[in-house]
Amino acid sequence: ASSALETALNREAAERLSQGEALWAMLDPTNFPDEDYYQAWRNVILYDEHTWGAHTSISQPDTEFTLGQWRIKQAFALDADQQSKDLLDASLKTIQSDEGNSNTFLVFNTSSWPRTDVVFLSEDEAKGDRVVDSSGNPVSSQRLTTGELAFLAEDVPPFGSKKYRLTQGKGPMNDSLEVEGNRLLSDDLKVVLDEESGAIANLYWESIQRNLVDGREGMGLNEYFYVPGSDPKDAVRTDPVTIRIKEDGPLVVSLLAQSHPQGCYHLNREVRIFQGLNRIDIIDELDKRKIRDKEGVHFAFPFDIPGGQIRMDIGWGVIRPEHDQLPGACKNWFTVQRWVDVSNQDYGVTVATVDAPLVEVGQITAETPWIETLGPTQSFYSYVMNNYWFTNYKADQEGPTTFRYAIQPHLMFDSAEANQFGMERSQPLITARVPDDTHEAPSFMQVQPTSTIVSSLKPTQDRKAWEARLYGASGMPEKVDLSFSGKKDWKVYRSDLNGGRSERLGNTFEILPYEMVTLRIE
Repeated sequence: ASSALETALNREAAERLSQGEALWAMLDPTNFPDEDYYQAWRNVILYDEHTWGAHTSISQPDTEFTLGQWRIKQAFALDADQQSKDLLDASLKTIQSDEGNSNTFLVFNTSSWPRTDVVFLSEDEAKGDRVVDSSGNPVSSQRLTTGELAFLAEDVPPFGSKKYRLTQGKGPMNDSLEVEGNRLLSDDLKVVLDEESGAIANLYWESIQRNLVDGREGMGLNEYFYVPGSDPKDAVRTDPVTIRIKEDGPLVVSLLAQSHPQGCYHLNREVRIFQGLNRIDIIDELDKRKIRDKEGVHFAFPFDIPGGQIRMDIGWGVIRPEHDQLPGACKNWFTVQRWVDVSNQDYGVTVATVDAPLVEVGQITAETPWIETLGPTQSFYSYVMNNYWFTNYKADQEGPTTFRYAIQPHLMFDSAEANQFGMERSQPLITARVPDDTHEAPSFMQVQPTSTIVSSLKPTQDRKAWEARLYGASGMPEKVDLSFSGKKDWKVYRSDLNGGRSERLGNTFEILPYEMVTLRIE
């Protein structure tokens, strides 16, 4: 929270490194650059390591001692970001087209379940607004105000790809989305922004015919709160906003709420919905003022889900605040991996917190007295910035920073689906321009049931096998079945700590709730 920009970069770099490893495993395992990945992961981990030595970071922020320490700390994130991009690009070299005029693209899925999602091509990549699949059927597409071309890639196979081609002309029209004034409408969702605050005042889900926003205290989802000083009672909201239509369909519609709140030069909050997808995307871009007095920045997510339980994604597990904590554990804030869920026995929402890991439960609780007990609540805050702490933390965070969120309504809570949603928002479908005669790639590996997730896939160091790390994301014991493309005599072993063979498992084996199993596949 005290170096939000670099933390977001580092989180994204880690996700990109995982995707790049999977692409090397799928496309060019014999040339996997082990040492380069080691150095990139080293930078990710060294940035995440807490201390950077600047005990004067708050008291003397402009001394060379402090600035020099920060340059070293920051470089870990910046280097990891660039290395992850370079390694991802390198993984695609074997199939990419050398011809700049090719309009054929492969869309890769680096996840272990089939995926349907919107893909974004840069303005330079996308010469043509009409997109067709490998059978020549047009797919939904749209040229965005950013210059990007967005199109819907459906049912991309796990660890496989689908082929699309860009042509001149417009994509098929569809009237399933509407945008007008402060409202976004799809067949499943109705989103209304508050005209004064720019927050989401109404998130109506047609499947249960209910507004999922708790507006009893005059708040909405993605509401901006700025705390000057350290007392949450002094929190202020944004000044009046201007709301305008940013994207008008047919694939994406969005509204942009612009304001100049306390603590920022400006704040832009874009809210998007999509044709055929049951989710809301939020992109918050704030340009922070240089303020060295104590301060905190928070975004509120108050949900109206009676009796709802908050659950959080942590490393290799899911926790319920209060219920799953040891005595004396911190309850003033929590660190999540990818998502927070609020659900009762019948329905709920999963919120992906792509860039900001800190969360407060119920109310703004940072810098309040130590919390011993958390009561029932269905609201939380994304705690994105502060300068409260005194060692190894920045005194200010001037400049632009982006925070992304996504909200998916659902029926009964499903731990595996929540994990998949979180991973999808952090690990997008990957595109590569390829020669026109390139074929689609079938699934390199398939896992049944899909509630057992492959969190990592890469070639082994000896280049004789693949290493796959499986996670029992459903929270229940499951019988796992693996299948592979190509040769039929695949051998599956439990991996030892060095990536070598341990127990022979075969293609079918048991996995325990939230268990992590590392395999060697030959």
